[in-house]
Amino acid sequence: MHFTDLGLSENILKAVAECGYDTPTPIQAQAIPIILMGRDIVGLAQTGTGKTAGFTLPMIEILQGGRAKARMPRSLILSPTRELAAQIAENFDTYGKYAKLTKALLVGGTSMDEQIKKLDRGVDVLIATPGRLLDLFERGKILLSDIKILVIDEADRMLDMGFIPDIEKIVSRLSPIRQTLLFSATMPPEIRKLTQKFQSSPKEVSVAPTSSTSERVTQFLVNTHPKDKLSVLDKLIRKEEVKNAFIFCNRKRDMGGVVQYLQRKGYAAKGINGDMEQSARTKTLAEFKEGKVTMLVCSDVAARGLDVDDVSHVFNYDVPFNAEDYVHRIGRTGRAGKEGRAWMLASRDDQKYVDAIEKLIKQKITVENVEAGREQDSRSPREERPRSEGPRENRPQKPQQRENRPQQARPRDNAPADKAVQGFGDEMPGFFGGQNKR
Repeated sequence: MHFTDLGLSENILKAVAECGYDTPTPIQAQAIPIILMGRDIVGLAQTGTGKTAGFTLPMIEILQGGRAKARMPRSLILSPTRELAAQIAENFDTYGKYAKLTKALLVGGTSMDEQIKKLDRGVDVLIATPGRLLDLFERGKILLSDIKILVIDEADRMLDMGFIPDIEKIVSRLSPIRQTLLFSATMPPEIRKLTQKFQSSPKEVSVAPTSSTSERVTQFLVNTHPKDKLSVLDKLIRKEEVKNAFIFCNRKRDMGGVVQYLQRKGYAAKGINGDMEQSARTKTLAEFKEGKVTMLVCSDVAARGLDVDDVSHVFNYDVPFNAEDYVHRIGRTGRAGKEGRAWMLASRDDQKYVDAIEKLIKQKITVENVEAGREQDSRSPREERPRSEGPRENRPQKPQQRENRPQQARPRDNAPADKAVQGFGDEMPGFFGGQNKR
């Protein structure tokens, strides 16, 4: 099957061809015709299979025949993270460059005034994170009654990680006459039940088993001590001849130490997490895509939906607490038909999380032995101070300052022998033993 068989317009096919694509991925081949029919859909596909284009292409086809009104967007795409929202916007720029559509990106960490100006002019596609969308809605800057297409991307994360109240509040303000699309890499049964609130007889499309990992990603596990992780990570990077890599940490407070260690080792390393300013996060991601940064140390904020070409490796510096996060993490490599390698560093306390991951992906991860050696770089600055050369007896000795100090007589030593020196508690017989206490 080719893109020309999917019912897309010539201007869209031209944009797709200019990107070098001719054959759709399985999720695109199945989802695009259904969306063009106007049906609700649940698209299940592991990350890296092109599911973003699976809904952007048919949306461009449907929307290019109309015109938006001021403050009344015609379609809404909800994203769990700012990075994923920005990537979706890039897809519309790429595939919709020959269609006269307008869009707005509503995310935190950027100027609200500029976003409001775009809404005032009218937008066909609104891409947003739930928090910023509700903020502008409550300020009266946006109306949601004209939404014809609703997309909830990374649906399991949106529903499973505390976004349910915001999503329900947003959906309650939409017209019931709409098309609703949900796309995700995973969809646990209990989460699927919640989708019944948002959709009408949805068609389910699944191109891979739920929570599966790509066959193009070779997975490895290294058992090590927590204090040896940095040394093991360095040895793996050198052994594997890593071109570029995502390095995932569970806690943001651990990321700084990993970044500093890698920088001392000579790697072009930087970190990215949800607390950074949007401008700094965007700059860091751009540097990683351009190759100026080769080791991107990140929290799980970067695990969902980021599409960086030709990432050779993923390192799980920490075993993820949520087994499904493992699927998304290692999905950053082995994309677009290329091979990838994923390593996970685990301590004895992580075994229950490793067991959960292997149960979820239905396979055992190959265990590799890597000799741990704590190197000089991992010492504290106090331990790294240079020592004097030569035998100890020839080293310069510090002057004994106490020898030149005048001796001061202590009051107790100069007291008359027949007179007791009064101390704390001497006048309190019941306290510290009374007057006879010395």
